Amino acid sequence: MPHTASRYLAEGRRVGLRHFTHADGAEFTARARESKDLHHPWLFPPDSQGAYAAYAGRLIEDPTKAGFLVCEKEADGALAGFININNIVEGGFLCGALGYGAFAHAAGRGLMREGLDLVVRYAFGPMRLHRLEINVQPGNAASIALARACGFRLEGFSPKMLFIDGAWRDHQRWAITSEMTTGR
Repeated sequence: MPHTASRYLAEGRRVGLRHFTHADGAEFTARARESKDLHHPWLFPPDSQGAYAAYAGRLIEDPTKAGFLVCEKEADGALAGFININNIVEGGFLCGALGYGAFAHAAGRGLMREGLDLVVRYAFGPMRLHRLEINVQPGNAASIALARACGFRLEGFSPKMLFIDGAWRDHQRWAITSEMTTGR
């Protein structure tokens, strides 16, 4: 029986990861529009074709970014969410900053937990990074719970760190290193 290669970069029991493509625009923007209430006021993923084209283009073309779509395997690859590694620095740092969001239909089902675990393994494996960071607003309980569940540790607090929704917002800094995942 011939082996068929997976369409995913990494696979878990229920989700697979793949990179963004320009062809994902219609599904991604529809999911983003359906998820506005879930995302507000924490994040604002692109919800129009033009905004998606610019966003995906940066993730596809910029070597300091890596974008991953979390896809439901049982739902024929439907998009459950997205996880991006931004500000990738090589050399002695080997670090990247994570940003992520679940789509409303997938929220609370553990799919993003599985997806984030896959991204962490992929980042510390094929990407050869050493450290990943998550900056999250203190009131975003779901995002903090996800970081904690995936083994990230709270490292600090940054007042007025990021400009989001018209104001500079405080953030907690969470991180994980490759050594922290050994034996997981």
